[in-house]
Amino acid sequence: MQLQFAMDTLTTEAALDLAGKAAPYVDVIELGTPLIKSAGLSAITAIKEAHPDKVVFADLKTMDAGELEADIAFKAGADLVTVLGVAGDSTIAGAVKAAKAHGKGIVVDLIGVPDKAARAKEVVALGAEFVEMHAGLDEQAEEGFTFETLLRDGEASGVPFSVAGGITTDTIGSVQASGARIAVAGSAIYSADDVAAAASALRDAISESASA
Repeated sequence: MQLQFAMDTLTTEAALDLAGKAAPYVDVIELGTPLIKSAGLSAITAIKEAHPDKVVFADLKTMDAGELEADIAFKAGADLVTVLGVAGDSTIAGAVKAAKAHGKGIVVDLIGVPDKAARAKEVVALGAEFVEMHAGLDEQAEEGFTFETLLRDGEASGVPFSVAGGITTDTIGSVQASGARIAVAGSAIYSADDVAAAASALRDAISESASA
């Protein structure tokens, strides 16, 4: 299982600093939606130039104009771009068309999708590389939220998936056990006093889970 670092900082400079510290321990570097909205597409280019050996993930959360938005992100240096699962099939198909033109990939973010397992099957059939079982910050704060629901949806989908939504060293083992392709960690890394140590601890937890 790969480890993805999602950065929700608001400046390119802060993102470069965080990515530099975490990079030795992660496989995928994600520019969060607030970062791209705040700093623009140039942030994608800056991260890719600084870390050409890493998969750069642009979390656009596209809802319309799929081909256009994916195209500009790929041109900026992204390897993977997100489209929302609640978007229309034509939007997802358009983004996939752009991905194929660039030799890159589309990830469909299932945040807000009621039946994540069913929609996951549909969007992979449309050409998505994988789906993200995602609970956003607001959902995580809601009463009754359970992390296990994401894992059950991933298992039930039968397609390649990642998991995002408050992953820590305590929960990452269960993510691996669910069969997830990627575990996405955000605040567990960027909010830590020692970013490198936090990323390293998550990497170690993956290794320990795999060997258990």
